[in-house]
Amino acid sequence: MPSDAPSALLFDLGGVVIDIDTERMLRHWMPHSRLSIGEMRQRLHMDEPFRQHERGELDAASYMAHLAASFELEADADTVAVGWNAILVDEISSTLDLIERLRERVPCYAFSNTSAIHRDVWSSRFPRVTTMFQRLFLSFELGLRKPERAAFDAVASAIGVTPESILFFDDTEENVDGARAAGFDTVHVQTPRDVHAALVARG
Repeated sequence: MPSDAPSALLFDLGGVVIDIDTERMLRHWMPHSRLSIGEMRQRLHMDEPFRQHERGELDAASYMAHLAASFELEADADTVAVGWNAILVDEISSTLDLIERLRERVPCYAFSNTSAIHRDVWSSRFPRVTTMFQRLFLSFELGLRKPERAAFDAVASAIGVTPESILFFDDTEENVDGARAAGFDTVHVQTPRDVHAALVARG
């Protein structure tokens, strides 16, 4: 590899390796709520219970109850969970194919803000995601989530190379900014083509 090529590649999952769609979740919940789809969209935000759930501080049952209250759902926990998991659409095959070709040349890792309930679904439905990476760094296991500086520091330490030599891909600008502040080389992914273009540019 060229001398300036990254020593490790680090990929977000949702939006980079797994296609996600929050509208699928809302459509599933609509029959169980008095809210309109527009009102439900207005209530979509990353609140503190969401962050606690992704750090493993709030269990699935408690978070499903929080979602039911937030979206005024008259539904049991299983129905709420099915909607919550409906955001996971499919693997992004073109990106996984690229990672499969690259991982023999450079170590590939994943770093995702996720929860145990989501992990159970994507690991079952998209098994390539679980086997493609040298290690999966999952927020609910780390007890840390992006864009926290401590999360990026912990991941770089575990990989064992300098942050500057890690090329990080994420679809959320806030996470990209956090990684850049921690010293990572970063790519804001808006389409799968952005992943390919960044890798070509860096040799």
